[in-house]
Amino acid sequence: MKYVECLQGTPDWYAARCGRITASEFSTAVAMVGTMTQQQAAYVDAVLSGISAKAAATLAGYKAVPNSDIIRRALAGEQTETFSDTAKRYAADLALERISGEPHGEPIKTWVMERGHRMEEMARRLYEARTGAFVTEAGICITDDGVLGYSSDGLVDDDGLIEIKAPIDSVKILDMWLTGDTAEYDHQMQGGMWITGRKWCDLIMYVPALAAVGRDLFIKRVFRDDAFIDRMVATLVQFDSLVSASGDAFRAGHGAQQCEMSAAQGEVALLCPTHCEQEA
Repeated sequence: MKYVECLQGTPDWYAARCGRITASEFSTAVAMVGTMTQQQAAYVDAVLSGISAKAAATLAGYKAVPNSDIIRRALAGEQTETFSDTAKRYAADLALERISGEPHGEPIKTWVMERGHRMEEMARRLYEARTGAFVTEAGICITDDGVLGYSSDGLVDDDGLIEIKAPIDSVKILDMWLTGDTAEYDHQMQGGMWITGRKWCDLIMYVPALAAVGRDLFIKRVFRDDAFIDRMVATLVQFDSLVSASGDAFRAGHGAQQCEMSAAQGEVALLCPTHCEQEA
């Protein structure tokens, strides 16, 4: 792993992220459709182990033998999961960046970045003052193979990280205070802990408007979850294959043989409007 010292929104920051799967987008990269529920998977596993369909249904908690399309395909040995359209679009964006060496898409608006810098700096200072911790800014952390990156909001001592959020959505702010649910950021935080080798991450939500009631700084410590990380990394490897396949398609040009490409997990159909629409 290596660190690239840079401020968010600067040319160096965009260059360091270019073509890399970044932790803030890990949840996008691993998004799948066609995933079986635990109950469906239990039924399929039972049938494939040799149990009768009726007995497997009872074992899985069904009142009758299920007959959904996803179960039929799973029992036939077909791949049921595939990357979501959002994941495929992100893969295509990264493929373009790897080819051109330049960021693809519209840059984040200047006022958003400026607000983010200001809020992040203030939140970091408040966090240090209220916890007694010392935070080191680290720029972007990049894996040795150069494929993955993590824009750290700060390293704490030898084992910790901080991830700072300054949401504007009042409902999101209220929900965080009421539930403490960090699921929206779990892939980013676990990805950051994996890349940096850290053991915990403090999620910080900074809302200066709530200073009058002492709720301007929300802090929740999330610990490293190696089982979660293992599942995420396995899918990220498959996603990187999708990025490479997308790049190969861009380089090869249009043709029927490029419309479907293996991406390590089943056949992944890329968006190919001219040819595929004609075939349809």
